[in-house]
Amino acid sequence: MKYVKRVVDSEIERKLNTMGAIEIKGPKWCGKTTSAKQVANSIVEMQHPTNSKNYIELAKTQPQLLLDGEKPRLIDEWQVVPSLWNAVRYNVDNSDDIGQYILTGSATPVSNDNALEDINYLHSGVGRYAIVKMKPFTLYESGESNGKISLKDIFDKKIKIDGIKSSITYDSLAHILCRGGWPASLKLKDEYALDISKNYIDVLCETDISKVDNVSRNPKLARTILRSYARQLSTINSDKTIYDDVKSNYADVSDKTIREYINAFERLYIIEEIEAWNPNIRSKTAIRSSNKKSMIDPSLAVAVLGISPKELMLDPNTFGLFFENLVDRDLSVYINSLGGYSQHYRDRYGLECDNVIHLNDGRYGLVETKLGGMENIKEAEKHLLELKYLIDKNEKMRKPEFLMVITGTTEIAYTTNDGILIVPIGCLKD
Repeated sequence: MKYVKRVVDSEIERKLNTMGAIEIKGPKWCGKTTSAKQVANSIVEMQHPTNSKNYIELAKTQPQLLLDGEKPRLIDEWQVVPSLWNAVRYNVDNSDDIGQYILTGSATPVSNDNALEDINYLHSGVGRYAIVKMKPFTLYESGESNGKISLKDIFDKKIKIDGIKSSITYDSLAHILCRGGWPASLKLKDEYALDISKNYIDVLCETDISKVDNVSRNPKLARTILRSYARQLSTINSDKTIYDDVKSNYADVSDKTIREYINAFERLYIIEEIEAWNPNIRSKTAIRSSNKKSMIDPSLAVAVLGISPKELMLDPNTFGLFFENLVDRDLSVYINSLGGYSQHYRDRYGLECDNVIHLNDGRYGLVETKLGGMENIKEAEKHLLELKYLIDKNEKMRKPEFLMVITGTTEIAYTTNDGILIVPIGCLKD
């Protein structure tokens, strides 16, 4: 099958041409290995069905044998033997060459004592490694966004959006969201594509949740915790909400145990929360600093809750929260490709901004997300103008480059009289 170009491909190429090694990390089944193979000249698959035992033994005793090969050499699922990280680092240290190794991993490894530490316990790799984050397909990558509105062009003020059309409808968006951005799902007929995320949840809760750090965990409890988390998607509700919800079914489970399960999901790149933006526009006590709850793909929330596209269409509130998660996913990929990052804003007065997207040169934009409906879009416009007013009052603070509302089912992009961009998700790209 022909390779589908990914937004992250240019980042992989750029970093491979500047560093001795790169690590591509992200959830299983999102396409890391496929993308890495496009630039690798040799490969070691640590989870190869036939050779994995031999590879693991070699990695522990004679890692150099695995590292020898035509460069760039791809080491797939390297975290199976975490010491490979330092072996690669050593090789890079002793060579002036760039682009030697590509490591792919679908989980963050832990130390031998199973302490929940980051990869930094091994060796930072600063100056030797570059990290590339990968997620499931965005709508532009899957072909469901026509890509006629570029986020980069919006920042650079090189595009007029008025009149650009999207072909995504309320019905088709429900199916897209439930299917998710998993590459394997795009090859299947609609009636079967929804099974990919369901199968993902099964594997995640039955095996991966215990394999990630070799701690035996209860699959039913894992599913209950993930289901509770899914119900809080796109909110800043405290974890106590999840603890109380889970304990209604498992009264003897401690908060600490539930937190450990959530940490495991984070290590598997299933949960990736969005940090709060804290500008100097209100008192510190007014601005909410809680992370926004987010999953790597909204289809996982749909699958664990057992919701069908039809059921989702009949529940606009849930549909809207899950659509926000889809926009969070796509925006994070697009802004990351431009060298930036995304945050969110909430305060105790009810003012919010779903995404504050930053570039590394200091420019930023304010983005609200609405599934559709003129009344909802007007509400989003009001929030954006209120936030801009607070920013404008602070003479020392940089002003946003643009205000934008991303919609799910609006057919045509347009600019309001206040200069706010109304952009259908079916037109957006990096």
